[in-house]
Amino acid sequence: MKINNLKEKKWREEKIRNASWGAKSKKEYILDENGEKVKLQNGNYKTKKINTVDWNEQEKAEEWRKAWADITNKYLEENNIQGKVDHRSFQRQGIKQIPTIHLGVSASQMEKKGITTDRGNINREIKHQNAILREISRRIKALLNWIRGIGKEEKTENENTKSPLPSKENLLSVFENLIRKNADNHNTDLEQYYIESYQFLKEKNITSISELKESIVTLRDKNYKTTRAIKGTEKKIDDRVQLIDQVEKYLKHRDTYKAYAKLRKNKQDTFYNEHTAEIILFESAKKYLKEHLGEKKTLNISKWKSEIGTLRKEKDILYSQMTDIRKEVEQAESVRGCIDKLLQEKRGLTQEKKKELEV
Repeated sequence: MKINNLKEKKWREEKIRNASWGAKSKKEYILDENGEKVKLQNGNYKTKKINTVDWNEQEKAEEWRKAWADITNKYLEENNIQGKVDHRSFQRQGIKQIPTIHLGVSASQMEKKGITTDRGNINREIKHQNAILREISRRIKALLNWIRGIGKEEKTENENTKSPLPSKENLLSVFENLIRKNADNHNTDLEQYYIESYQFLKEKNITSISELKESIVTLRDKNYKTTRAIKGTEKKIDDRVQLIDQVEKYLKHRDTYKAYAKLRKNKQDTFYNEHTAEIILFESAKKYLKEHLGEKKTLNISKWKSEIGTLRKEKDILYSQMTDIRKEVEQAESVRGCIDKLLQEKRGLTQEKKKELEV
């Protein structure tokens, strides 16, 4: 019997050597201090896995992702399709965006069939919030560009022409005069428009263009800080969701793996072929939990679920802050509209005076 097993083993090794694809790993016996093989309680000998290829190395995965992105971008360019694929994470690309969570095979298949899943809903919410964050960032950038433009206009103004911009001390006074003027002319719409902008300036204690710029810069920094906090909270939630998923897989397939491990070597292959998916899922979950929990034996699902609930409440507060930032951006844009209207009126008057002088 032993001779037959030895022949079969040699035949398998020879087959692997002659195949176009070799084995990805091999097993080596673990030896004790005397150089003897360590025997387990089930009669098998203790072994360790040795990788014979570098396919699973992190560096290789990076190379494959980059190669895939390069090939994809090549075909996109050849077919005149705008846009490029980037294999790097948002963080490495410098993109201030909340990353979506990993759906997994089951959720992906259900979503493709039109069935909504919890993970799919989370990703849809993240995409919606990312759209709002991008919109806020774009509008803040436009406001800052507008203020810089005003500064350039001031420098290029003719020395003999009075600047149409209010002086440092008079921004609130200018708005007060505009409100009175439109009230006297019974222009209710414009009056209300100026009142809302005036209230925003007064609330923020803004009395000059430079102070308005400082307020918008503060708004930009607040938006960046809130975005980072949301990203951090989403990651913590995703980490705990992943832990729960992996623990559930670990517990579900643990008994099957125990039964497999107890078998003698000559019976393990048959059992493995019958329960391949369960064993792979268990080993994958076990590896994930070891990497993220270390040698901890406690799998506290209830604690992680409680933490997810707390983190989601924190996320709701951050989203509320984001809504407040969006409102402040709208108010700053109203002030911009008022000042632009004032500048247009002043420019119009200046042009009329120039024409009168030319005549």
